[in-house]
Amino acid sequence: MWRPKKNNAREESLNHDRPYNPLQKRNLAESIVRAILDQEPRPMSKTDDLGGAGVYIIYYTGDFPLYGPIAEQNAKGRFNQPIYIGKAIPKGGRKGGFTDDDSAMRGKALRDRIGQHYTSIEEAKDLKVGDFTFRALVVDEIFIPLGENMLIEQFRPVWNLVIDGFGNKDPGVRRKDQYRSAWDVLHPGRKFAEKLGENPIAPEEYVASLTTFYETGKVVKPKKPPTATGTEQDSDDSDNEEN
Repeated sequence: MWRPKKNNAREESLNHDRPYNPLQKRNLAESIVRAILDQEPRPMSKTDDLGGAGVYIIYYTGDFPLYGPIAEQNAKGRFNQPIYIGKAIPKGGRKGGFTDDDSAMRGKALRDRIGQHYTSIEEAKDLKVGDFTFRALVVDEIFIPLGENMLIEQFRPVWNLVIDGFGNKDPGVRRKDQYRSAWDVLHPGRKFAEKLGENPIAPEEYVASLTTFYETGKVVKPKKPPTATGTEQDSDDSDNEEN
């Protein structure tokens, strides 16, 4: 049975022959994990006071059958298992150069990114925004990717590892060379997905991948039929940068 990865970095550090180094990359990442887990979970609609850039965690607590194992771990206010983890970097953060220490506090990258996720869930025909909750943490820009990577490694959320596409953005123009993501296949309704071609992989195959993950912890994704053309919408960049 699938379970979140146990966080034993502290034990490894204490049992090591060398002295504990708080500035070691993994220990820095662990400190971000601890800090975001100290944040109070809040509904997806409660973002008015959320500013700055950083990392965030989204939880699911509804009754959609595919996510029963996740909802079970988040029941009764436990919030133990994210369904998705992401980052929101400051506008222009990918352009290089040094920024001042307060750059992560400015702007509204976190609020905008979570707002985009709110819209995606709201437009999906089989999901309810009220079943989702999030935690967010403003993080110094240089440590945002480090924190996101550590969170994903520890919790292994299914919308990051198995069902791609939740973080995708509007492609802007109709693109028949790109087809709809696995997330849009399982949760149809997003308006921008209409600009993309039909995904050649059947929903049942994505469900099978999710079942395999729950049962074994292995990520095994369906293969595109040899006769199919086009590619799934690319989310490598779209999931991480504020427009």
